[in-house]
Amino acid sequence: MPSHRTEFWNMSIKILFLLQVTTGILGNVSLFIYYLIYYTEHILKPTDLILMHLMASNALIVLSTGVPYTIAAFGMKLILNDFGCKLILYIQRVGRSVSISTTCFLSVFRAITISHMESRCKDQKVKAAKYIGSIISFLWVLSMIIHFILLEHMLIKGNSKNTTRHRDYEYCSSRGHHEINDSLYEALVMCPEVFFSVLIAWSSVSMIVILYRHKQRVQHIHSSHVSRRYSPEFRAIQNILVLLSTFLAFYTVSSVLQGCITLLYDHSWWMLNITRFTSLCFPSFTPFVLMSHHSLTSRLSLLCNKIS
Repeated sequence: MPSHRTEFWNMSIKILFLLQVTTGILGNVSLFIYYLIYYTEHILKPTDLILMHLMASNALIVLSTGVPYTIAAFGMKLILNDFGCKLILYIQRVGRSVSISTTCFLSVFRAITISHMESRCKDQKVKAAKYIGSIISFLWVLSMIIHFILLEHMLIKGNSKNTTRHRDYEYCSSRGHHEINDSLYEALVMCPEVFFSVLIAWSSVSMIVILYRHKQRVQHIHSSHVSRRYSPEFRAIQNILVLLSTFLAFYTVSSVLQGCITLLYDHSWWMLNITRFTSLCFPSFTPFVLMSHHSLTSRLSLLCNKIS
């Protein structure tokens, strides 16, 4: 009986990872293509431009992390040498850093813009889109440089004679993990991620306060024109808040579980798989959170009808 239970849970984990990776790839890639096609005929709003890059980084995470996890769950192993394994880890970390920093940028940008709702000048929005493109490009380049430093350090330590550790990621193996790597990782990756998470939480609270104050003001205004004027914008803000709360929930759980795995050498099979699943929840489910927003769904259906 225990063997049947083990086989059942093993098969459940395999199916769960396969469904998560499939939905994550289809959702992120389809939404990214939608933004590209929509961009050819329309000017993307600043928020849409940020979301486009968020979809690209999430797709990178699902492809570089979810696919190897699924392969490992089915008992297979990627045929990669030490450099190939480190390259996969590099892509995973770049995608994660860009996803976190872009989500933070989206949150802060939304918090700033809703505090100046009256400024609806078209020229200002075009200028904002130009600056947003430069900022997002900077986030991509900065993430690639930071993790390239870590990758280069891993390669140098891996080729030295003082290598003391050999890490097995199930889908591939890597050597050259050194203590100074941990210090570099904390300084270049962990500290910025904690800072970004604090900014996301702060901006989310700010948006909630603004929404609450707006609701209180609207209750004293009897003109339906004013409420209709602001309701689409605030529905979009509420959608962003759902996205940010989803990020904070999954990222917090994933970080806590990842820390437990790092500190505990003897971790259970359940903890390992739950950590992997939660780390992919935000990248996989983000497109469906966004597509639940009415305006995006309607635009997507209109565009699909036009193409067909």
